[in-house]
Amino acid sequence: MLQKSPTKATIGVSIIGAGERGIYYIGTRMAEIAAETGFRIVNVHDTLADRARYAAEHLNGVYAAGGFSHTVSPVADLQAAICDPAVDLVMVTTHTDAHRAPVEIAARAGKRVYLDKPIAVTLQDASAILEAEALSGEPVMMGFTRRYERPWIEAVDIARKGRIGDPQMILLRSVIPYTRYLQLWHRNQAKSGGAINDKCSHHFDVLNWIAGSPAVSVSAIGGRSGIFKPDPGAPQRCSECARQCPYRRHHTLVDRFEGVGRVANESWTHADRIEDRNDNCVYLPGADIDDHAIVSVAYENGMTACLFFTIFGPWAPDQETLEIVGSSGRLRMERHSGEIDLVSAHGHRNETIRFADPDRGSTHFGADLELVRTMRGFMDGDAPPVGPKDGLMSLRMVHAALWSLRNNGQPINPAMAMDMVEAA
Repeated sequence: MLQKSPTKATIGVSIIGAGERGIYYIGTRMAEIAAETGFRIVNVHDTLADRARYAAEHLNGVYAAGGFSHTVSPVADLQAAICDPAVDLVMVTTHTDAHRAPVEIAARAGKRVYLDKPIAVTLQDASAILEAEALSGEPVMMGFTRRYERPWIEAVDIARKGRIGDPQMILLRSVIPYTRYLQLWHRNQAKSGGAINDKCSHHFDVLNWIAGSPAVSVSAIGGRSGIFKPDPGAPQRCSECARQCPYRRHHTLVDRFEGVGRVANESWTHADRIEDRNDNCVYLPGADIDDHAIVSVAYENGMTACLFFTIFGPWAPDQETLEIVGSSGRLRMERHSGEIDLVSAHGHRNETIRFADPDRGSTHFGADLELVRTMRGFMDGDAPPVGPKDGLMSLRMVHAALWSLRNNGQPINPAMAMDMVEAA
């Protein structure tokens, strides 16, 4: 039986948003290593009462399996969940368009805040989140998972330490089988900002992290392919469909690999609203998001970058790769293997860097466990590795890319995207 760590004070947590990310990824990892970190999830809030109830039951089971007699409660009222005196940390994992309100309430209540990515859908909401952080006097921690994933951290460190010379160019290739963006609430641009916000917010943060300089120009081509042409005659959801389909939710290779090879609980099965289900047909009319883009970025310090992105890629071991070219070498990191292929000294040296990481079998290749551990340090006073300022920078690049997509690939300075995109 696990025992609570004698060196860690207990920290009460409220999870706002009882979806897969908040509960079955971060929340579960938090409960699994409660002995190490002292985290106790006090309550769960969701706009769907049954989803919050199922989430609390799941987390109670994880705590019990770890030897803890601890009860997580579903709370219907947002204000009450956040302002509970037993809560020290508020985790915001709602739909992206609903991030602002819980952050503002938590900041006013003097709670520490973890905010999942992306920061927001609109630049106005993102700016308001930064204002709430400033008024609280306490930093907000954000959840760009690659900042907590060891191969990415090592790749950036290698580039910064001069092993490939001065970094000049970046290529981030993300060819992923994430048709789930058409099956979940992300299919609605107003709720999620689309795949280019939900997924590429990670990518833009990585490019900014490496460059360490403001982006001054973004241009993009792509948009929506004809692969998922709307079919008014198709069943609305996978659970109602008898067709042969490579995109059937919970049956795809990526769903099985990422631990979502089944419906997490019946709240998704019973849901009537499209935004509350997780198995909408990829051909269901009404989705208004982009499914691919090639984005070019120029930075103030002269560095250049390219993001090559699609959600209709096949399941493959090289789905996401990062390549950094320097003045005397290059590195190429493959996310799924975690290996870094390093060429240095103008080609005279070639090596493969591998990591022995016992957590890589956990969600997000171990990044979620590292995130929870970092969150504990954050509660103890450590500065978070990434915050709302970084989130706003990423969102500006998202908006710039979306503007360029709709304007024939014209370049735009992300700093100018505020008025131009919001007015569009």
